[in-house]
Amino acid sequence: MWILFTPVPRPDAPYWPGRRWFAALDAIVWPAGWALVVAQAPMPTGIVGLVITASAALFAVSRLQRALLRNERYRFTTWRWGKLVVGLVLLGWIMKLVATA
Repeated sequence: MWILFTPVPRPDAPYWPGRRWFAALDAIVWPAGWALVVAQAPMPTGIVGLVITASAALFAVSRLQRALLRNERYRFTTWRWGKLVVGLVLLGWIMKLVATA
Protein backbone atom coordinates (compact mmCIF):
# COMPACT_ATOMS: atom_id res chain seq x y z
CA MET A 1 0.00 0.00 0.00
CA TRP A 2 1.28 3.46 -0.94
CA ILE A 3 0.88 6.43 1.35
CA LEU A 4 1.39 9.73 -0.40
CA PHE A 5 1.97 12.95 1.46
CA THR A 6 1.60 16.08 -0.60
CA PRO A 7 3.53 19.12 0.56
CA VAL A 8 1.48 22.05 1.74
CA PRO A 9 2.25 25.13 -0.37
CA ARG A 10 3.80 28.02 1.51
CA PRO A 11 1.50 30.98 2.07
CA ASP A 12 2.03 34.16 0.10
CA ALA A 13 4.60 36.53 1.51
CA PRO A 14 3.17 39.71 3.04
CA TYR A 15 3.48 42.80 0.89
CA TRP A 16 5.09 45.98 2.17
CA PRO A 17 6.15 49.16 0.35
CA GLY A 18 9.47 48.71 -1.41
CA ARG A 19 9.33 44.90 -1.34
CA ARG A 20 9.29 44.63 -5.13
CA TRP A 21 12.46 46.75 -5.51
CA PHE A 22 14.33 44.97 -2.74
CA ALA A 23 13.30 41.63 -4.24
CA ALA A 24 14.57 42.73 -7.66
CA LEU A 25 17.89 43.80 -6.12
CA ASP A 26 18.17 40.51 -4.21
CA ALA A 27 17.32 38.56 -7.37
CA ILE A 28 20.14 40.18 -9.33
CA VAL A 29 22.89 40.52 -6.71
CA TRP A 30 23.24 36.85 -5.71
CA PRO A 31 23.72 35.39 -9.22
CA ALA A 32 25.96 38.34 -10.11
CA GLY A 33 28.03 37.57 -7.03
CA TRP A 34 28.50 33.98 -8.11
CA ALA A 35 29.53 35.11 -11.60
CA LEU A 36 31.99 37.55 -10.01
CA VAL A 37 33.47 34.79 -7.84
CA VAL A 38 34.02 32.65 -10.93
CA ALA A 39 35.52 35.58 -12.84
CA GLN A 40 37.95 36.32 -9.98
CA ALA A 41 39.07 32.69 -9.57
CA PRO A 42 42.85 32.40 -9.17
CA MET A 43 43.07 29.60 -11.74
CA PRO A 44 41.54 29.25 -15.21
CA THR A 45 38.01 27.90 -14.89
CA GLY A 46 37.57 26.85 -18.52
CA ILE A 47 34.24 25.42 -19.56
CA VAL A 48 33.05 25.01 -15.96
CA GLY A 49 33.39 28.75 -15.38
CA LEU A 50 31.43 29.49 -18.54
CA VAL A 51 28.66 27.08 -17.51
CA ILE A 52 28.46 28.58 -14.02
CA THR A 53 28.34 32.12 -15.44
CA ALA A 54 25.66 31.20 -17.97
CA SER A 55 23.64 29.40 -15.29
CA ALA A 56 23.94 32.43 -13.02
CA ALA A 57 22.60 34.64 -15.81
CA LEU A 58 19.64 32.30 -16.37
CA PHE A 59 18.93 32.15 -12.64
CA ALA A 60 19.10 35.95 -12.46
CA VAL A 61 16.51 36.31 -15.23
CA SER A 62 14.24 33.71 -13.64
CA ARG A 63 14.55 35.22 -10.17
CA LEU A 64 14.02 38.76 -11.49
CA GLN A 65 10.87 37.66 -13.29
CA ARG A 66 9.51 36.10 -10.08
CA ALA A 67 10.55 39.13 -8.02
CA LEU A 68 8.77 41.57 -10.30
CA LEU A 69 5.78 39.63 -11.61
CA ARG A 70 5.02 37.13 -8.83
CA ASN A 71 6.32 39.09 -5.87
CA GLU A 72 4.11 37.28 -3.38
CA ARG A 73 5.99 34.06 -4.22
CA TYR A 74 9.51 35.50 -4.03
CA ARG A 75 11.60 34.59 -0.98
CA PHE A 76 14.65 36.67 -0.09
CA THR A 77 17.95 34.82 -0.41
CA THR A 78 19.74 37.39 1.73
CA TRP A 79 17.34 36.77 4.60
CA ARG A 80 17.69 32.99 4.32
CA TRP A 81 21.49 32.90 4.26
CA GLY A 82 21.86 35.93 6.53
CA LYS A 83 20.20 34.09 9.41
CA LEU A 84 22.63 31.20 9.00
CA VAL A 85 25.70 33.46 8.85
CA VAL A 86 24.59 35.49 11.88
CA GLY A 87 23.97 32.25 13.79
CA LEU A 88 27.45 30.95 12.96
CA VAL A 89 29.07 34.26 13.92
CA LEU A 90 27.22 34.24 17.24
CA LEU A 91 28.26 30.64 17.85
CA GLY A 92 31.90 31.50 17.14
CA TRP A 93 31.71 34.53 19.41
CA ILE A 94 30.24 32.46 22.24
CA MET A 95 32.90 29.75 21.78
CA LYS A 96 35.63 32.38 21.87
CA LEU A 97 34.10 33.92 24.98
CA VAL A 98 33.93 30.53 26.75
CA ALA A 99 37.46 29.54 25.68
CA THR A 100 39.01 32.73 27.09
CA ALA A 101 37.11 32.56 30.39
